[in-house]
Amino acid sequence: MRLALEEARRAFDEAEVPVGAIIVHEQRVIAAAHNQRETLNDPTAHAEMLAITQAAEALGAWRLLDCTLYVTLEPCPMCAGAIVQARVPTVVYGTTDPKAGACHTLYQITEDPRLNHRSSVLGGVLADECRAILQEFFAERRAMGKK
Repeated sequence: MRLALEEARRAFDEAEVPVGAIIVHEQRVIAAAHNQRETLNDPTAHAEMLAITQAAEALGAWRLLDCTLYVTLEPCPMCAGAIVQARVPTVVYGTTDPKAGACHTLYQITEDPRLNHRSSVLGGVLADECRAILQEFFAERRAMGKK
């Protein structure tokens, strides 16, 4: 999760919402990404989506079996759907997302028994640190808006 937080800091420094993600396969990091929606002008450029693409390329397969995704913020519905489609078996996230969380908070897409594939999800890992960087980012944005 600390590596995912480093990615979140990179996003912060690029004026992107500070969310970072890494994917580990066989105890090796095969993907590291952060939000780049503003940079790429791409609404799908969430940290998880970019990391999933990198991991698939690294493995030469779209099925991300035996992988663990670490992400600083609970995945949204789009990312949770991609996690299920990529067959990521394990997801570890930092802080919950009360507005768009799709693993535990608003939806449980990754563990929905109606789908063909599911992921085990663990939330709350380094939650305070993951929440703090988001709060700092949005506090700065609000302060800039008042100037």
